[in-house]
Amino acid sequence: MENLQVMKSDMLNEVSSVQNMKAWDELRVALLGKKGKITEMLKALSALPLEEKIARGKELNVLKSDIEKALEDKRNQLAEAELNAKLQAEKIDVTLPVRPENQGRIHPVSKIYEEIVAIFGQMGFEVAEGPDIEDQFHNFNALNMPANHPARQMQDTFYIPNPKSADFDDSFVVRTHTSPVQIRTMENKKPPIRIIAPGRTYRSDYDATHTPMFHQVEGLVIDKNITFAHLKGCLYDFVKAFFELDDVPVRYRPSYFPFTEPSAEMDIGCLKSKSELKIGAGTDWLEILGCGMVHPKVLQAGGIDPNEYQGFAFGVGIDRLAMLKYGIPDLRTFFESDVRWLKHYGFNPLDFSSMTGGLSNNGGAAR
Repeated sequence: MENLQVMKSDMLNEVSSVQNMKAWDELRVALLGKKGKITEMLKALSALPLEEKIARGKELNVLKSDIEKALEDKRNQLAEAELNAKLQAEKIDVTLPVRPENQGRIHPVSKIYEEIVAIFGQMGFEVAEGPDIEDQFHNFNALNMPANHPARQMQDTFYIPNPKSADFDDSFVVRTHTSPVQIRTMENKKPPIRIIAPGRTYRSDYDATHTPMFHQVEGLVIDKNITFAHLKGCLYDFVKAFFELDDVPVRYRPSYFPFTEPSAEMDIGCLKSKSELKIGAGTDWLEILGCGMVHPKVLQAGGIDPNEYQGFAFGVGIDRLAMLKYGIPDLRTFFESDVRWLKHYGFNPLDFSSMTGGLSNNGGAAR
């Protein structure tokens, strides 16, 4: 027993004196490897009488356990020390000025997001957010979209199985629009309501003007005596401020959306040519967004009495707004993480969008 105690003390001293991971691993093999000291002693037990083998085996197992723990503690200490040394050697002085050629750029989507929030924020809108993974009630049912609606088909929508139910109706969906945020807002807030809901949305589509993941912003206003005239005035002020023009021709065409009634699509005046699209006065029209008066069934689904309140809603693609305002021809390039593209279309990170300081901060775009 005394010999094992002396041996244990010597081994622990060896462990504590290890200075690096290479030496640690060599010591581990020397003590616990296939031909290590403790392993050889355990093998020698077979030559001892039964009673002595049992007693000696217990002592060796205790020794092995203590050495394993000491080695593990030492390994953690060495790993932490190596990490700290690496962090110290690789530290960056963030107070140093950035070299102009390495300065980061703000992505156009982030820039448009700031501009939209600045415009609607001045109109008194709040920003509301919701989860990207939705249940079918908030994404479809509450928005008056029946089970046979085309937008609910498998080829258009990303579904996620519900681990608690095999019923397809209980499966989750990666939200196809930010309209579920409107329902969640109505469930948790009493009128008057005035919110915008910007965020990521997902649909199974991919071409020059569509991507599987894209960005939308939707607006919702609910109060007593809200009319379509309020909707038109709000959107007209928005497009003027967004495109930074004193006047923009607009028109509304009747359309259909299950969650609004009546529904319309808003067009803005423009001038199209083979090489240029100019927003403003012109002989052509460009569809920009969908809108309408909130359907009574949607108000009921959100817990609001449609006999007392009414409202309007609208939705527009943030990525497409960026394409129109900053002349970006292909939507897919937004998500290809090409530094050259971002350097060309990106914005100075210190240029903030505001209604008083300017939205696009002319010269912020690196073009």
